[in-house]
Amino acid sequence: MGNADYDQYSPHRVEVPPPKPFLTAVKASIKETFFPDDPFRKFKNQPASKKVVMGLQYVFTILEWAPKYNLNFLKCDLIAGITISSLAVPQGISYAALANLPPIIGIYGSFVPPLVYAVLGSSRDIAIGPVAVASLLLASILAKDVSPTDNPKLYFQMALTSCLFSGLFQACLGFLRLGFVVDLLSHATILGFMGGAATTVILQQLKGVLGIKHFTHETDVVSVLKAVFSQFHEWKWEPAVMGCGFLFFLFLTKYFSKKKPSFFWVGALAPLFSVIVGSLLVFLTHAENHNIQVIGHLKKGLNPVTVSDLAAIFKSPHLSTAIKGGIISGVIGLAEGVAVGRSFATVKNYHIDGNKEMIAFGMMNIVGSCTSCFLSAGPFSRSAVNFNAGCKTAVSNIVMAIVMMMTLLFLTPLFQYTPLVVLSSIIIVAMVGIMDIPGVIHLWKIDKIDCIICLGAYFGVTFGSVEIGLSIAVIISLLRLILFIARPRTLALGNLPNSSIYRSIDQYPSANNVPGILILQIDSPIYFASTNYLRERISRWIFEEEDRIKSSGETSLQYVILDITTAGSIDTSGIGMLVEVKRNIDRRGLQLVLVNPRSEVIKKLDKSKFIENLGQEWMFLTVGDAVAACRFLLHTSKPNPGEEKSKTPDDNA
Repeated sequence: MGNADYDQYSPHRVEVPPPKPFLTAVKASIKETFFPDDPFRKFKNQPASKKVVMGLQYVFTILEWAPKYNLNFLKCDLIAGITISSLAVPQGISYAALANLPPIIGIYGSFVPPLVYAVLGSSRDIAIGPVAVASLLLASILAKDVSPTDNPKLYFQMALTSCLFSGLFQACLGFLRLGFVVDLLSHATILGFMGGAATTVILQQLKGVLGIKHFTHETDVVSVLKAVFSQFHEWKWEPAVMGCGFLFFLFLTKYFSKKKPSFFWVGALAPLFSVIVGSLLVFLTHAENHNIQVIGHLKKGLNPVTVSDLAAIFKSPHLSTAIKGGIISGVIGLAEGVAVGRSFATVKNYHIDGNKEMIAFGMMNIVGSCTSCFLSAGPFSRSAVNFNAGCKTAVSNIVMAIVMMMTLLFLTPLFQYTPLVVLSSIIIVAMVGIMDIPGVIHLWKIDKIDCIICLGAYFGVTFGSVEIGLSIAVIISLLRLILFIARPRTLALGNLPNSSIYRSIDQYPSANNVPGILILQIDSPIYFASTNYLRERISRWIFEEEDRIKSSGETSLQYVILDITTAGSIDTSGIGMLVEVKRNIDRRGLQLVLVNPRSEVIKKLDKSKFIENLGQEWMFLTVGDAVAACRFLLHTSKPNPGEEKSKTPDDNA
């Protein structure tokens, strides 16, 4: 067959792209890796003055939306800001208790960090403040090194240092555009981790509900339940009755708000209402003298500067523990905050920049660590209230910060009679909302391995520790990723009836095998980790096809078509694998045919002389072209596998 006849079946040849200068290739690779969204495209062709303004707007997001702000937005943001302020006080006090810190520290976290985020953050809906799971995680790490009861000042200094390193880590991820590191925590991992942490937190609140004074600092279920039942003699009926009453009220208001979304404010105000009612009950009945533990005195005034406290830890042997706690809790806080921001942005149809969010979270925690704050993020419950309250911009966070400032200056003495059992009730209700059982069932239906990852994280947290649960989930996720890379799918393709379309025979049972031709598709990049598997799997496909042909009496196998369209890249081990596959196929008297190698793949194949060894004429753009050429040869020459294994289309001219 001549070139003209050959071109009838392959009108377009597979081309090797022109080479690029080394520096140009490196620049393009860096851009694809770290700047997939091309954040600098809007700066192109702009005058220098405009670039400066746009640069400031990119760094300080408030400069971008503030000029468009109007009174309608202010009205909505005022309502939302005041609403989330009512939630911020009880949540802040409760989550500070989770972190084994003084209650006032939780209120500090809703003053300074929200102001920083409002200037730098890109989400309109996130409400900034302490988060329950990160607070528990921080406490579990720091308490192993320093007791919060025996040495509260050192413990507080370590918490501040952890917040500083959380901020530095988060900001570095954003500045270096390494946000994909957080993506290693999959949805299934976060779901299981949050559920396990919520279970642990709920069980720990039995201390407050039952009025137990001596309790364990461990976080696993066995230790907590052992501490609860071993201290049976300390159980008090008064806090149990009060706790059950407030739990019923809080669950009832939450259920009502969920059923009637227009009354979202009922559920939002319920925690503050519980704090007020509980404080009044204690004040009027002197319940603090009847086994009801209260918060006690709260210091008035704004956040003290704590730079000296940070400096003290840098000179202590506990610095490594503080760094560890900061990085781990920072990752969890960041993952939760970015996920919450993206979910609400999707609903409102706007885009948030993940890397800018990391910078904003990092900077607010760096500033927060210098102003008596521990880790802050974007808690889902508070952000959901902010969203349902109709917030329009980050001004709702500024309004909340102003309310918190007024609270710190004038209202903190009013909370000294707040019962601890009320705070425990608030935490329990909030944690029940984090546990997403329907989400786990959905994972089981869709992806069993994802469900196993989720359950691994859950049971690791509940029966081990927060770090163990997180480690189990990450390890299983990485093993799955490695398995996906090391064991890529290979598919046998067939021809759909009455068409020139070739699809997986497994997916389309009606697809027909092409007599004398085996069509395979590699469904992933070809790397060193997968080369041995691919070599053996391709050989097995050939053995199985030959056995099938013998049993059915069809035309003997002559051609193996390898579709590598989806193999976006290849390394030297992958090229070596293709060389060995070709050698094995040649020994069997068959001909290897390649279909549509991608740009990066064909450049490496060309430089390695593989194309020269295979022959350019055995490379096609589509499976249809390759099958048509092979069929032509089968119908015209009928080569004997042992004699004409290297015949090409041009040899038949």
